[in-house]
Amino acid sequence: MTLITAFRDQAGTCARMGSPLMGRVLTILADHWDPNSRLGQAMGEYAGDIGPAGHSLPLRIAGGLHALVLQGADTALIAAYPPNTVDDATLEHTVLNALTTHEDFLLDWTTSPPQTNEVRRSAALIAMARTACTHFDRPIVLSELGASGGLNLMWDQFALDTGTHTYGPKTPALTLTPEWTGSQPPVNNPQVVDRSGVDLNPLNPNDTDDLLRLTSYLWADQPHRLALTRAAASVMQAQVEKDDAINWLECRLTAAPHGHMHMIQHTVAWQYFPADAQARGTTLIEAAGARATPQTPLAWMQMETDGDTTGAVGAALTLRLWPGDLTLHLGRADFHGRWINWTA
Repeated sequence: MTLITAFRDQAGTCARMGSPLMGRVLTILADHWDPNSRLGQAMGEYAGDIGPAGHSLPLRIAGGLHALVLQGADTALIAAYPPNTVDDATLEHTVLNALTTHEDFLLDWTTSPPQTNEVRRSAALIAMARTACTHFDRPIVLSELGASGGLNLMWDQFALDTGTHTYGPKTPALTLTPEWTGSQPPVNNPQVVDRSGVDLNPLNPNDTDDLLRLTSYLWADQPHRLALTRAAASVMQAQVEKDDAINWLECRLTAAPHGHMHMIQHTVAWQYFPADAQARGTTLIEAAGARATPQTPLAWMQMETDGDTTGAVGAALTLRLWPGDLTLHLGRADFHGRWINWTA
């Protein structure tokens, strides 16, 4: 795949995911990319998959442009980005000018891969955790794999509004409103008493630079996502460690305290683990499940693809519980949490 093709593919994806602005910006990049610029030469050095399943170069560049807006570093770009509206010619001129004016910044920015922390996925976690607690009503020790900034470790501080009922604390940090179809989740109130996560490159939402990186990949014409992320960051209290996920999990599984339910969660992360890591992780979790008791149960919440890569039918919501090794297929959710079809 050439970078021009990657730009066009990513433009289509962003437009389908509700960001017409990014569709326009990435199309401009495809039409006018200069491979001989310093930035163009740097991008040309990447080998292998440069699309979203690999180095994701188009998103790195688009995220860098949005970071310039969020930092207030380019007044012309700010004027061309929402909530403002400009014609295609103005947007084109502004984007191309930013590429040259801020080339040093973009060269540095694009050395790191895109990283987001989609808070709307917590809607599915809230529903799955409540289901787990109908089987084992214990205080929860929560562990997240591929946690990024760890914002989804705070799901018990968020409310879920299904259109029929609202679940969560009386004064939530934020309210999630996915398009909900199907039955309603249980009405119990899970109690999280300990939470921790792991990531190869964890970001700290309480750090200004890290929060900028998390928010720069949330598109400027989707201000609701920015608001949710900032609201979640305001209550962030979990620790996310820098480590290999499966090595960290092995230690975490041996430390679950008696009388608590150890709950493992991951959302659109497991699918990116190497096959041998997935196999080892599954073996470790199943072995811990075999040791689980009704007083110290184990839950494994997964929001992951089960083969569909188009996003048309979303991610599968799967819950495994021990003792008993019960597998519950609870429905499907949009990869960004925009809709949930709950079939529990």
